[in-house]
Amino acid sequence: MKYMLMICGDEESYAAMLADEAFQGNCHRWAEEMGERGILGETGGLQGPEAATTLRVRDGRVLLSDGPFAETKEVIAGFSIVDCADLDEAIEVASRHPVAPYGTLEIRPFTG
Repeated sequence: MKYMLMICGDEESYAAMLADEAFQGNCHRWAEEMGERGILGETGGLQGPEAATTLRVRDGRVLLSDGPFAETKEVIAGFSIVDCADLDEAIEVASRHPVAPYGTLEIRPFTG
């Protein structure tokens, strides 16, 4: 089953991750290991919420705004798509992600 790992965190956690000199290397090693296990589909980081464009369609009109839809304490910083046997394996994979000690990984199964 496919799961999306949504990588979330607050600004303080995000800054701590980036300050950790080993963090990028740890991310590459995690992705490499999950690729070798045949689990990892795609993964990537996202620019901050200030780079977001929010779109809504109301009464047939496209409405755009800069930034996120709502003010939140946590932001989505990235994602990984994994193909695991079950939720237990997805939890094991997410718990080993280098972001886990800094932020939050929300695990969601794909529909259908």
